[in-house]
Amino acid sequence: MYSLSTSLTAIDFALLLIRVTLGVTMAAHGYNKFFGGGKIPGTARWFDSMGMRPGKVQAIMAASTEMGAGLLFAAGFLTPLAAAGIVALMVVAAYTVHVKNGFFIVKSGFEYNLILAVVSVGIAGVGPGEWSLDHAFKLTDHSFMTGWAALAIAAGVGVVSSVGLLAACYRPPAPEAS
Repeated sequence: MYSLSTSLTAIDFALLLIRVTLGVTMAAHGYNKFFGGGKIPGTARWFDSMGMRPGKVQAIMAASTEMGAGLLFAAGFLTPLAAAGIVALMVVAAYTVHVKNGFFIVKSGFEYNLILAVVSVGIAGVGPGEWSLDHAFKLTDHSFMTGWAALAIAAGVGVVSSVGLLAACYRPPAPEAS
């Protein structure tokens, strides 16, 4: 039976802190889409209004991915794939909502999306740390679960899937005539 080491290094603690904070934040966004204010119908209307069609399907997919990838990332389980899910979410959010507003988050720009995506890829590359399910199940013993391969999986799968989703489903509304 596996037991967690009693010696927690500063690096392992930092990785745990980053993973849990980012992962729970993502999961909270998904939870809010499912159970917050407008729930899925309200989120679906918002997605339809920005051109992500069909809105209800997109709302359910986004909320599910935010919750699933967020919780996996927080637990450090299948970390490169969880990071890929976060990257995909952030690329789609940045492109559909934020890029037109520029970089800075105070102007509703894509800064926040970029930080979450890059931190996810970075954690995938260095590995989730000793205090993770990947480590507990010895998944980090496999070369594709850490290092360059994991970084490539997180970034590559995330970007490719988001581009595919945008190509298939994003139909922005025509600009309003002035």
